[in-house]
Amino acid sequence: GAKNFSPLPPPPSRHSQSFRSPSKTVGSIVRGFKIGVTKWFRAKTDVYAVWQRNYYDHIVRDEPSLHRIRQYIVDNPMKWAIDHENPGRGE
Repeated sequence: GAKNFSPLPPPPSRHSQSFRSPSKTVGSIVRGFKIGVTKWFRAKTDVYAVWQRNYYDHIVRDEPSLHRIRQYIVDNPMKWAIDHENPGRGE
């Protein structure tokens, strides 16, 4: 099954139960999660485009890779102010 290693709590959503279902494919788990988060963001904020396009998937094969990915997840929000995908960054 899928594990959530994020240090952040997931937003409250009725879709969170589908994340735990072992009978779903990884694609359907991700799709359900993204639908739930998108609906939550659109209801609670003025953010319409929630997800970045053109991402890539990666299978975590060992502990060093898992550590690098976890560190990237922790460090990445601090880089948002300078990210070219950020429509609010100062230029």
